[in-house]
Amino acid sequence: MAGLGNAAPVIIKRKKIIKAGGHHGGAWKVAYADFVTAMMAFFLLMWLLNATTEKQRKGISDYFNPTIPVNRISGGGDGAFGGDSVFSEETLAHSGTGATATKSAASATAANDDGTAGEGDAPSDLKDVERALLARGGESNTMEQLLRHVITRVTDEGLVIEIFDVEGAPLFTEANEPEPVILAIADLLSEVLNLTTNEMAVNGHMRAYPVTLVDNPVWDMSAARAQAMRTYLEDAGIAPDRMQRVSGFADRKPATSDPAAIRNNRLEIILLRRDR
Repeated sequence: MAGLGNAAPVIIKRKKIIKAGGHHGGAWKVAYADFVTAMMAFFLLMWLLNATTEKQRKGISDYFNPTIPVNRISGGGDGAFGGDSVFSEETLAHSGTGATATKSAASATAANDDGTAGEGDAPSDLKDVERALLARGGESNTMEQLLRHVITRVTDEGLVIEIFDVEGAPLFTEANEPEPVILAIADLLSEVLNLTTNEMAVNGHMRAYPVTLVDNPVWDMSAARAQAMRTYLEDAGIAPDRMQRVSGFADRKPATSDPAAIRNNRLEIILLRRDR
């Protein structure tokens, strides 16, 4: 027992391990990066809204919209032809005459070797007129105001130049007297239409009036406006022998889903194909 008293004591040390903060994951970094990206996109959007015109914004919208082909119809330029203009797509759904603003659904057929166009394809003379109209866009503020009334489309019949009423800016008065805008458009069109010698036709269309009217004026008004447009074009320099027909369609072919909308008050100047 005395030997046990001289034995060295056993000392047990217990180390307390204190864990540091350690790694808590990087999810917050991803969330923060998304937040910064979203804020950058927001301020970029605010800058674009302030620094661009409506037509330029339409072009930017079309570029990022995968359902709309990127083409010259809406390039976001300074001209008058971005959306509400000469090469607008907005009326095609109502006309049923083609798949795009410049070619119908059959436009895949290429031009023949002899220079005539394939089915639905625009001959060079019709394209020349379109290019000339496009070139007039952006010349001045006055030209912008005129061309907001104008769109074009190519059909099997030829190049259709459609001129229509805009809210607050009609082409004719209620008494069927011409407003200055229609006379100015006739002068403009005479310049580009004289780039070709194609024959022409003029169609008049009207919005629907209430059925309660005893004497519905749409037939007389559409025919009278078409005849007036023929006169304005001839006075502006179009040869009378190029006119092949002048027609009034009343309210029978509305351009919008609402037959009474003023957008249906319109004239169509058709540059007829030579091969028809």
